[in-house]
Amino acid sequence: MSHQSELIASDIQAYLKSQEEKGLLRFITCGSVDDGKSTLIGRMLWDSKLIFEDQLAALEADSKRVGTQGEAIDYALLLDGLQAEREQGITIDVAYRYFSTDRRKFIVADTPGHEQYTRNMVTGASTAQVAVILIDARKGILTQTRRHSYLVSLVGIRHVVLAINKMDLVGYDGERFAGIVRDYEVFAAGLGFDQVAAIPISALKGDNVLTRSDRTPWYQGPPLLEFLEQVEVADTALRKPFRMRVQWVNRPHLDFRGYCGTVASGVVRPGDELVVAASGQTSKIARIVTLDGDLDEAVAGQAVTLTLADELDISRGDTLAAASDRPYQEDGFEAKLVWLHEEPLVPGRSYLLKAGAATTPARVRQLRFKVNVNSLQQEAGEALALNEVGICNITLDRPIAFDSYRENRGTGNFILIDRQTNATVGAGMIHQPLLAGVGEHWSALALDRAALARQKDQVPGVLWFSAAEAAKAEQLASLVAKRLYARGRHVFLLGSHAVGRSQKQGDRTSPDRLGADARLLVEAGLIVLAPLPAAPAGGRQAILSSLAPADCREVCIGALPEATEGPWGQFPVAEEITAELAEQVVRQLFP
Repeated sequence: MSHQSELIASDIQAYLKSQEEKGLLRFITCGSVDDGKSTLIGRMLWDSKLIFEDQLAALEADSKRVGTQGEAIDYALLLDGLQAEREQGITIDVAYRYFSTDRRKFIVADTPGHEQYTRNMVTGASTAQVAVILIDARKGILTQTRRHSYLVSLVGIRHVVLAINKMDLVGYDGERFAGIVRDYEVFAAGLGFDQVAAIPISALKGDNVLTRSDRTPWYQGPPLLEFLEQVEVADTALRKPFRMRVQWVNRPHLDFRGYCGTVASGVVRPGDELVVAASGQTSKIARIVTLDGDLDEAVAGQAVTLTLADELDISRGDTLAAASDRPYQEDGFEAKLVWLHEEPLVPGRSYLLKAGAATTPARVRQLRFKVNVNSLQQEAGEALALNEVGICNITLDRPIAFDSYRENRGTGNFILIDRQTNATVGAGMIHQPLLAGVGEHWSALALDRAALARQKDQVPGVLWFSAAEAAKAEQLASLVAKRLYARGRHVFLLGSHAVGRSQKQGDRTSPDRLGADARLLVEAGLIVLAPLPAAPAGGRQAILSSLAPADCREVCIGALPEATEGPWGQFPVAEEITAELAEQVVRQLFP
């Protein structure tokens, strides 16, 4: 590997020591398709002589084979490693690269420009401190430029480099550069960036990437790499109150119980008083344990194990916090939500919310408005589609500990997970708890059949099983109930077991009584599976007529025990009761 430092060959220990003392900067490159993100990073690695010899040989061979730059080197191939990326000449997945200079260490994330891969861009930006937003000098500001700028501000990045690329294709026109900068400053005025540094570059030719270019004498600022070496990104996490989410309770033997996790913010030392956010119990730190021995203090970013002076009930997902400055502990909050899935957000549907190691069922109770990322205007809407951003009120099944994302990125974020597919469908940044809104919400909420059904994410109703032989009806109803349970449905089997218990309390097997019981269960939002018992003539009809027709469906095993007419559906099936038959019924009635 070629490297600028001569210490590698002369004194490797001194070189490693110098690396440890350097600060680390995480940044991303983002922008529209073909703006030159991968080429820029490849050029920086190439000019910094940070490419292995075998990578260099492979890059030269690949450049000749692909031929996108003629006989010249195609620097984008250093980042676009996937076959599909090379074939299409685009970035699909996030590519991370590490490199260092004499002043600083860097981790750069090359993110995709296509709108459909916006989720990948958000992933890359979530840990970055600086964003390099590329703009093609020929095209100016595009939709993806606005989208990525908004998302960069959304995840809390406050330092932006506006890298106006391909200046060689506009003749290094200073007026063109100035015009794009003016347009961007107007757009980004409300995004809350602390710094926007505009640099004219040519990633392909190397102008203003590592060294200042003679072709842009009208530009007096630093080249890109020099700016990245000098930009001051304050690590505010150290100045914030202590927070640590427990990832694991380490109990190797009876004399040790440690709580493992990464310090999200603040500084903590033995003797400091802590509080368990969920229970409110307090204790003091006894030890800060690491593999290399105990520490006198732990700071944000360090992975440690804490032992406490008292035996407290603490488990995975709990949050340890400074006793003097506690996080919110609420079951609802307002948040910005970026939707990351092809299937749109459905307000009221149950999802899993994961914040750190804590996971709890959650619902988007209200989509207050959507944000048009092109104009930054608020728009009304009932759902969020892929890549859309909205302000939502979210309620949880149980309280969790959190901070405002603006105050603490480590404890103010979350993701939403589809409960059936386990796909990550949304990423959120918390604004504030619904302290006032929660009370208004609950007082206005009617716990009727519709609300209970929404909670269970299903349509309640009664599925009657009719057969000349009662045993067959009960057998099929039981199999169907298990199939529905496996699909996450909330069911109740109104079979002989339940009826038998009722008989001890009196005669509750009369047709009208069975119908009344089924109706109550439907009102509770349940799917009731009821094998019809032997009943006197007309009894079956009396049971079914006691319910709303829309609530009833019927599975008939073989011939009907008596002729019936009604608006409910009938599903004649085979004589043999099997698991396959139960699955067939479920597929027909609950597609």
